[in-house]
Amino acid sequence: MVEKNVARSELILGGQKSGKTRRAEELAAAWLVQSPSHRAIYIATAQAWDEEMRERIARHRLDRARRVPRMETVEEPHELAQAIGANSRADTLIVVDCLTLWLTARLMPHAGDAQPVDGDEIPRALARCAGPIILISNEIGQGVVPMGRDSRQFVDALGSLNQAAAAASERVTLMSAGLAITLKGTA
Repeated sequence: MVEKNVARSELILGGQKSGKTRRAEELAAAWLVQSPSHRAIYIATAQAWDEEMRERIARHRLDRARRVPRMETVEEPHELAQAIGANSRADTLIVVDCLTLWLTARLMPHAGDAQPVDGDEIPRALARCAGPIILISNEIGQGVVPMGRDSRQFVDALGSLNQAAAAASERVTLMSAGLAITLKGTA
């Protein structure tokens, strides 16, 4: 494995299947080999609303267990800031996968009312995190303007969330075709 420099906080952006999760897993593995006392927590925000998503989540769990066997998983689709705080320790690296699905669950819930999103919630959670933290999010704002009002509002909200997370992160990495492009900080 190529040695990876773990930042205090990193936002990893990219499209679907761009290598975002793989990079986060490589950083978590690098953190774990630095010390036997190090821990890694994977906060999963996905929800299995259909059979394909259930299969996808199961495949991700298996892949993650194979690639980073010491990483524990916490599933939290709604109360992300609280999950970060509850798992925050100086010896623990946290991976959040992903902000996009968390925002979807908040703004477009499967059942019930939409929950407001405080634009400072994630930056505050980053600032309070005792150990290193890696946030993963999709970059979906590079295409055409969506046709529907709800879709446009979601793209706008995710763009604002990504900007706030990027401003609060020590490093920001854009993934494209499995390649990491450092946008902020040092690789």
